Amino acid sequence: MPQANIQQLCVTAKENLKTAISRIEAFLNQTTLPQLTEGQDEEAVLFYRRFLSDLRQLLVFCEVCEEKLGIVLRRGTFDPESAEKTLYHVYHDCVNRFFYPKHESYSEDGRYAYTGQDAIRFRKKPVRAVRDVILDVTKLFEELRDDLTYYESNYLTELRMRQPK
Repeated sequence: MPQANIQQLCVTAKENLKTAISRIEAFLNQTTLPQLTEGQDEEAVLFYRRFLSDLRQLLVFCEVCEEKLGIVLRRGTFDPESAEKTLYHVYHDCVNRFFYPKHESYSEDGRYAYTGQDAIRFRKKPVRAVRDVILDVTKLFEELRDDLTYYESNYLTELRMRQPK
């Protein structure tokens, strides 16, 4: 991939991650488990506990990748290999973590992706704030996924082919 394309992907990915971080962080700073679970049963408490755990973990990975992209972009000379490695991590650590959360409190239903409806389906009906934060950042992660699909498998294949035998 040409160096200019890789550099532009880094800029776009950094901007998307920065926006996602700010939205997720705002939600986590304003929301507590007791607020979400007031008057709920044990199953709901477990759902929200796991949801918040997944969201905190996603936030950390997004912050790390956003910082790495900043370092790649600030260097005096742009290093395409380092940039591709970082973009690979953005795809696997952030995009995959968003669409496949560890505790599966929500998932993407591909049948809705092309109908204009929300493709995210929650395992349990969440409160409005939870639904809103996920649907708010979904578009950002969809864009990242579309831009970085190449790094799902081709990047590793290319690395293996570069290594001397």
